[in-house]
Amino acid sequence: MANTLLALVLLTFVGMLAINVYFRLKVIKIYRKLRKNKVQLDLKPAHLFDTEKFESEIIPQHPNHADDIRTFVNNIRFSVRMASVLIGLITLFAAILMYPYFFGE
Repeated sequence: MANTLLALVLLTFVGMLAINVYFRLKVIKIYRKLRKNKVQLDLKPAHLFDTEKFESEIIPQHPNHADDIRTFVNNIRFSVRMASVLIGLITLFAAILMYPYFFGE
């Protein structure tokens, strides 16, 4: 049972980590595209998490690159969410794996 649980924990962790790395690479790719087009973004955390503020302050500055900027911000949001889920899963799995050591089997 413990070996199965450990294998499941490792498989889930590696899967979540791979998804996180994939989306971070997507963020880097779109960022390079924006930099190549000389788009200077002054993004603050409020812009990343408040769509109204983002749409009213950032998009009007660069209307020609609006789609790329939206893709960039959406990928960052998703990457942050995935990192949060990954941290939660690591904590949960550590608690599950350590449970027998603290409370006996």
